Amino acid sequence: MHTSLHAACILAAVALTLARPSGAPATHGGTDSDPAVRSARQPAGTGAGSQRLTTGAADVAPAGGRAPEGPAVRVTGTIRGRVELLQPRTEPVSRPSVADVAMGVMHAVTDRRSVIYLDPAPRAAFDARDAPRVHLDQRNETFVPHVLAIVAGTTVEFPNSDQTYHNVFSLSKTKSFDLGRYAVGRSKSVRFDRPGIVRVFCDIHSHMSAFILVFSHRYFSLADEDGRYRLENVPPGTYNVMAWNESAPLESRKVVIPETGGEVEVNVALGRR
Repeated sequence: MHTSLHAACILAAVALTLARPSGAPATHGGTDSDPAVRSARQPAGTGAGSQRLTTGAADVAPAGGRAPEGPAVRVTGTIRGRVELLQPRTEPVSRPSVADVAMGVMHAVTDRRSVIYLDPAPRAAFDARDAPRVHLDQRNETFVPHVLAIVAGTTVEFPNSDQTYHNVFSLSKTKSFDLGRYAVGRSKSVRFDRPGIVRVFCDIHSHMSAFILVFSHRYFSLADEDGRYRLENVPPGTYNVMAWNESAPLESRKVVIPETGGEVEVNVALGRR
């Protein structure tokens, strides 16, 4: 009798198991603490040992079980060298005047540095950025610095640091302006939006002059006093390195930045204009 009853219980359990839908949780002994039940309730690919990719916004399972590669490293190069100015122009000796005595000893223009730039420039060089502000001082009846290289959109301040009036102006096609006369301690500004060369003068002191080179890109460099320069973060490609100096004709040298990047040396000798 006990044997028959035991057999009947087994048959009833089998019948209930077959009648339950596939994937339905058990109605007894099944809690989240049970590893078997917890595994059955988890979505596919989220169990122990599976791979996941965190994107920062949502978790995405990598296709084929292979994690994607990171962002490509941007390869760039550097162009460096030296610009030698042959037979630099000498300053004429001017006759002192009464104004010279009042101002003290005037400084001759010795800051005739060269400007080096790329032509054509990389496309990324034309990306819009914040417009900077720079200074072109008036000191000892001299523009300081004598040569200024800026990107289009730059505002140049012209402070007067002399104990006399100045009147900064330019008749250049790139940017013509006249700031009028203003005394020591005051400053006026001009925004330069177009690329080109701007020659700056003082209407009161005819011996004062300066150059402002305005570029539509940022691949330019003002050489130091020894003529050395560096152009960094240059993408691979073929360019012309242009060397400008107010006392010499414009010179160019072709340069190639390889796909592997690296550093390229380009030296330029400028003759007398």
